[in-house]
Amino acid sequence: MSTSLAEHVDALYSAVERAGPDAFQAALEGIVEATQRSEPAEVSAALERLEPMLARIPLGMGPDLAQVAGAMTDFGGDPASVLATLVERAAGAMEQAARFAELHRAAGLALPDPGDFDAVGETRDRFTAAVQVRGLAGEEEAEDLLQAWYCGDSWVQPVLFMNQRRDVRRALPQRARLLNGVRATREYLGTAGWLEGLLLVLDDEPLIVLDRGFAGTGRGFRVTIGGIGDNFQLHTMLAAALIGHHLPGRAPAPAEVAAATDGPDLTPEGGIRGSWNLVDHGGKWIWNEGRPSDIPHLDGVRVVVLEPEPYQRSWNAGRAYPHMAPLLRIDEPLSPQEAAAWLSRCTTSS
Repeated sequence: MSTSLAEHVDALYSAVERAGPDAFQAALEGIVEATQRSEPAEVSAALERLEPMLARIPLGMGPDLAQVAGAMTDFGGDPASVLATLVERAAGAMEQAARFAELHRAAGLALPDPGDFDAVGETRDRFTAAVQVRGLAGEEEAEDLLQAWYCGDSWVQPVLFMNQRRDVRRALPQRARLLNGVRATREYLGTAGWLEGLLLVLDDEPLIVLDRGFAGTGRGFRVTIGGIGDNFQLHTMLAAALIGHHLPGRAPAPAEVAAATDGPDLTPEGGIRGSWNLVDHGGKWIWNEGRPSDIPHLDGVRVVVLEPEPYQRSWNAGRAYPHMAPLLRIDEPLSPQEAAAWLSRCTTSS
C-alpha cells in the first residue's frame, strides 16, 4: 500500500527533529511522489502543515522544501496557505544576499559565484574572519548571510513560479519589498531579474491602440491586456488580434501565435517575425525588450500607436514566462471621431 502524502509530511517533521539530512531528503522525495497522486484537498492540507516549517527552517536547509511547496500549488494545493511565508522568506533572503555583497566589498573581498557550491567552505572561513576582524558582523550573522547568498535563488524560485498565476499576483503581499529586493540582487541572483518582470506584469489593463502609419486607416481600438511578460509578446498578440480581422497586413503564423500564448513550443522554427513598430503617444518607440508597464499614460490610459516597421525584425521566443496565461482582448473599435481625437494628441514618431 502506498504511503500517503500526510504520512510523508509526518516523516519530514521527524527528519527535521531527529533523523538527519538523508531522512529529510527521502521524506521530501516522498512528498513529491505522493503529491502527484493525491487529491487537491490532500495537497492543500499538506501545504498548510508545511507552512510552519517553511517559516522557521534555516535558509541553507530549506531550498528544496521551498521549491517543493511552490510546485505543490500546481497539483491543486492552495497557494494562499504558503504564499505569505514564501514571500517573507524570499524577500529576507534577497535582503541578506545584498548585505552579504555589501560586507564583502567593505572587507575588500572578491564576490564568490553564488552557484559555486564547492566554494562554500572556503568562502565561509574567509568571509567570517574578514567581517569579524573589521567589526562588521558576528559569526552567527555571517553564517546567515552566507546561506542567503548561496541559497537565495532557490528561495526566490517558488515565488517566481507561483506568480505566473493571476490569482497569486492579485493576492501577492509585500510587492514593494520584493521589488526592492530584486533590484538589489538581480546582478547576482538569476531568478531575481525574472521575478522583477512578474512583479511588473499588468492585469486587466486598458489600452488605446491606434493605427496611424501601419495601414493608414486611422482606426482605433479599446483593448484589455493581462499576464503579458514583455513587449515582444504584446507585439505578436496585438498583431494576431488585429491583422486580418480589423486591419490589413501579414498576420502572425499559427505557430507564432501559439508561442506567444499557450503553445508548448516557445521557439517556433524560423522564429517570430515583427509586424509593425509600436510607438507611445509621445512618439517614442515602445521597445520589444521592455514591458507593457513601461508604456506611458495619456489621461490615465496607456496608448499604443501602430507604425510601419522601419526594418524587418524577428526574435526567437514567443513569451518569457511559459506558465503565465496571457490575455489580449479587443473590447471595441473606437468611433472614427474618437480615434481621430486620440490621434490628434499623439506626437509623430521621429
